Amino acid sequence: MPTVEFHFHNGDTQIVHVSAGTSVMQAAVSHGFDAVLAQCGGSCACGTCHVYIDDAWIGKLDAATENEKNMIEFVANSAPNSRLSCQVRVTDELDGIVVHLPESQF
Repeated sequence: MPTVEFHFHNGDTQIVHVSAGTSVMQAAVSHGFDAVLAQCGGSCACGTCHVYIDDAWIGKLDAATENEKNMIEFVANSAPNSRLSCQVRVTDELDGIVVHLPESQF
């Protein structure tokens, strides 16, 4: 089963195991990560599931859609490795992906 490695803004790390096809947002919410608010429930309409994908993994993801890019423009502290976690699906190829959680979504 693929794993998602979450790094909290204070440097702590937690590894969770999720089924392939699960979004990073679903993995975060179902494991109680408060840093991922996911107010729109994963419809790419709010930006409150913003995360930073570790640089070693960013090139392994499908490119962000125009809609996602537009939403990221409005999130606090966006960076080149910013993604909306509702748009990143865990696959076997992404087993062990490292995701950094922002200090705040606002």
